[in-house]
Amino acid sequence: MTRRQKRNLIRICITLVLFIILFTLDHILHLDTVIPNEKYGWIFPACLYLVVYLFIAYDVLWKAIRNICHGQIFDENFLMCVATIGAFSLGIVRGVTGQEIEGFDEAVAVILFYQVGEFFQGYAVGKSRKSISSLMDIRPDFANVLREGNLETVEPDEVELEEIIVVKPGERVPLDGIIIDGTSTLDTKALTGESLPREVQKGDEIVSGCVNLTQTLQIQVKKAFYDSTVSKILDLVENASSQKSKAENFITKFAKYYTPTVVILAVLLALIPGLITREYTVWIYRALNFLVVSCPCALVISIPLSFFAGIGAASKLGILIKGSNYLEKFNKVNTFVFDKTGTLTKGNFAVTEVLPEDKREEILSLAAIAEASSNHPIAKSILSMVGDITETGYTLTDVAGHGIMAIKDDTTIYCGNEKLMEANGIEYQKVEHIGTVVYVAKNKEFIGSILISDEIKEEAPKVIKTLNDMGNETIMLTGDNEAIAREVASKLGVTSYKASLLPQNKVEEVEALLSKKKEKEYLSFVGDGINDAPVLMRSDIGISMGGVGSDAAIEASDIVLMKDDLKGLHLAKKIARKTMRIVFENIIFALGIKILVLILSAFGFSNMWLGVFADVGVAILAILNAMRCSSIKE
Repeated sequence: MTRRQKRNLIRICITLVLFIILFTLDHILHLDTVIPNEKYGWIFPACLYLVVYLFIAYDVLWKAIRNICHGQIFDENFLMCVATIGAFSLGIVRGVTGQEIEGFDEAVAVILFYQVGEFFQGYAVGKSRKSISSLMDIRPDFANVLREGNLETVEPDEVELEEIIVVKPGERVPLDGIIIDGTSTLDTKALTGESLPREVQKGDEIVSGCVNLTQTLQIQVKKAFYDSTVSKILDLVENASSQKSKAENFITKFAKYYTPTVVILAVLLALIPGLITREYTVWIYRALNFLVVSCPCALVISIPLSFFAGIGAASKLGILIKGSNYLEKFNKVNTFVFDKTGTLTKGNFAVTEVLPEDKREEILSLAAIAEASSNHPIAKSILSMVGDITETGYTLTDVAGHGIMAIKDDTTIYCGNEKLMEANGIEYQKVEHIGTVVYVAKNKEFIGSILISDEIKEEAPKVIKTLNDMGNETIMLTGDNEAIAREVASKLGVTSYKASLLPQNKVEEVEALLSKKKEKEYLSFVGDGINDAPVLMRSDIGISMGGVGSDAAIEASDIVLMKDDLKGLHLAKKIARKTMRIVFENIIFALGIKILVLILSAFGFSNMWLGVFADVGVAILAILNAMRCSSIKE
């Protein structure tokens, strides 16, 4: 809670206590009888209520006057001032004319509970803003640059490309680059929402916005500040509120015409029946009550707040949504198109099977000896499965298109494809699995085989099943051949797939799907944000994986999954659904109550106390309902 909010809360509490005391005394002792003269009896309670009124209402009165001077007449401050000052004036008129005093207590009550509603609004917005403002904490304040052997502290945007910056423990990484010295642990929570720290060492790429935790790092800058990850994310977050949804735009236009309309209706309600019946005070009171009820606070506050809370909840889970319009659209997405490599799969080669299993260690050890000096991705995947190579001294011969032969004394290791086995007359057991198969033999005796393939992400099958169960269509697009695509598609459970596609073919496939969808249906493409920029931008909602360090991900997509985790998809869908449900609940609830009480006010079946509920009470309930958007968790 801010200092200003605390002051307002204290002011509200003091006013509430004073009002309760004054209201109780007025109804027990009848304050209008304190002055013996009946003609002036109203002055004493009027003065007491006026003091309390001014104490709680001075800022609302000032805002109304200031807005009128700026040409912004019809807002909630104007309505509150007209209604409450009118109620006070009505009480004075009734007192002067010897009628029963009515209006002083209600005027104070209206403005008091209006301030309560404003306090709830400020608190709710502040709570939602915290989720997004935590992302704003990634902004670096300075950079330590190594120049001519000396360390200079400068603004991040003053650092040149290829310069060396030093980041000490506890400091935030100011610019993207490559570590040239040091090993440390990074806190990436502000960027990705991931609580586990990340280990980094010399040669690793590092992105701005992370916090260095343990050891000093020297980093060679590879991107200027305006091109850095932190700069792009800050720009995204700062501009998120400018992308308004259809519901928000509707409410803005609605309030623009609604407020002057109800003011005109209130004036007509006071004048026309008053002239006919000659009961001016009765109809003025009803018109003032009409104004109190008609204040559009519940809608104007709760609808944007619902979207704001939804975007805040998403950001806490490492999901960046560029605006409420994308959140609204994403709720209607019923077709998810996925790129395969790097999105549904890890995009790297890994050993997925060793046959026979009982000879696993021997097969991997022999293969590691043969692949010891190779930089090929397949060789690296094998070497990553083995610790230190115990046997050395082999002469390695690379047989082009076949594999590698490792020879030492009277021992020969054969490691390669089926052509290597056949060329050396080795009988082997052929493996029919999808992927790259490495056969291993020793002294022309077949030992076993290693299956290497692109790993499917652990969460991918479950996420696809969840999306399918929610009634969505899931489609996989890949440049791999038909056999690999069919195998991966069957393991994932996607509803359909397309194989052997070039990047331009993916755009054509998405275009074809977009042409087939119905008017209120939306298509989302999920890609890695690097090679898929054209199709990300062409789809209704572009979602990129692995936002950290990927410029194209932030620029081309509408939603960025900063954790590089597919679970963010159904979480974002869940947030979008709940947000839109709450938006429509608030619209129906607020309009329904207001229309009902407006009708009752016009016919004299309600007073300002009911009007207070229809305005402030409904607004508070709508705000509390909107805050449910921020409660979504993994």
